Amino acid sequence: MRILFTTYPEKPIFQPMVPLAWALRAAGHEVHVATQPFFTDIITQAGLTAVPVGRQATDNWRRLTEAFPDRASSERVGLPEPYNAAYPGESIGWAAMRDGYRHVLEIWHKQNNVPLITDLVEFARSWQPDLIIWEATTYAGAIAAKVCGAAHARLLWSVDIFGLTRDRYLQLLNGQPPSDRADPLAEWLAAYGRKYGYDFSEDMISGQFTIDHMPASLRRNADLHYLPMRFVPYGGASVVPKWLCEPPKRRRVALTLGTSTTEWFGDYTFSVQDALDALSDLDIELVATIAESEQHKLSRVPDNTRIVSYVPLDALARTCSVVINHAGPGTLLTTALNGVPQLNVPWEFDEPMLARLATEQGCALTIPGGRVTGAAIREHVLQLLHEPAFAGRAALLRDEMLALPAPNQLVGELAELTADHRPVKR
Repeated sequence: MRILFTTYPEKPIFQPMVPLAWALRAAGHEVHVATQPFFTDIITQAGLTAVPVGRQATDNWRRLTEAFPDRASSERVGLPEPYNAAYPGESIGWAAMRDGYRHVLEIWHKQNNVPLITDLVEFARSWQPDLIIWEATTYAGAIAAKVCGAAHARLLWSVDIFGLTRDRYLQLLNGQPPSDRADPLAEWLAAYGRKYGYDFSEDMISGQFTIDHMPASLRRNADLHYLPMRFVPYGGASVVPKWLCEPPKRRRVALTLGTSTTEWFGDYTFSVQDALDALSDLDIELVATIAESEQHKLSRVPDNTRIVSYVPLDALARTCSVVINHAGPGTLLTTALNGVPQLNVPWEFDEPMLARLATEQGCALTIPGGRVTGAAIREHVLQLLHEPAFAGRAALLRDEMLALPAPNQLVGELAELTADHRPVKR
């Protein structure tokens, strides 16, 4: 088969695709990854073939920050409308969801997709892929699949907030009078159908099937066809330092807050110095991954603390007793795969929802955004270290993740699904 992956160019969005792309390539299939030109080095660094499509655009985070100015407020924001409908038990009205879709379409989905569409369609027509696998908001992949006749699937990087929201939206839509049944996302995709000669169908929003690497304890599914897959950590090119190959002399605690936080806010969402100071007298080794751009803001480094700009999280987490993190999907799942209890300090988008699910599972504690202090971090770290139930629940979650099929085990099923959704060979 020929398989085309496509995504907008952000590392945390692309990296979950890599293990499945490797598996398909190792099985003998042709695999290409299409995105904007400036991102091709990240793709080739992963050992994959890049296809540059579309215009240069490197300001995704700036645009999103401008579109959601309250992201820098002093309280947790979480999911914006309409995606807050994915929260369990959340009551969202029709007007709020309709207007929310209009807003995110204009300032997010169009901005990420329009630069890709023309070149991606042209390449798909030329290369004729059998299957297009697209990131859950890269609708350009679904458009290209419709145009060239390929099967197509979404690949998730977190809880399926997009599918859950779409389910809720369609429920509300069907209850509206005919004069008020606006569907901004569907109408936008249908407009490309008029240009390229296809009829809109709901799978353009939700995929013909969805590849999901969330374990059942952390999964929340819409009424869709899901293909579960084991999460395999990949964070880009990295080197394991020598000190990490040696067993820690004391219980090790990691503090890692991801890269997106400083890109979006220009700073971390709480005082890292306060956190280091509050943990300074504990009998632990604290490893804090702090961006080089932020390290100069520290006025002191406690004796029990090691500051590094980057270290492979998979290698670090397996040596830890606790990981303090922002509940970004890659960080949270990598920690969970290593069976380590975690303290989540979420702030925006899917982070609060993921932290809530991990806390409900029993492997984590959560301090909501706006309430994170050094004293609170200290209290929760001590609880995680001293109460064995957290380690027990973390081990159960690890075993649940390991029981899911690895990417290479899905290759045959993907071939069958591709044939089912594209039965006529051109």
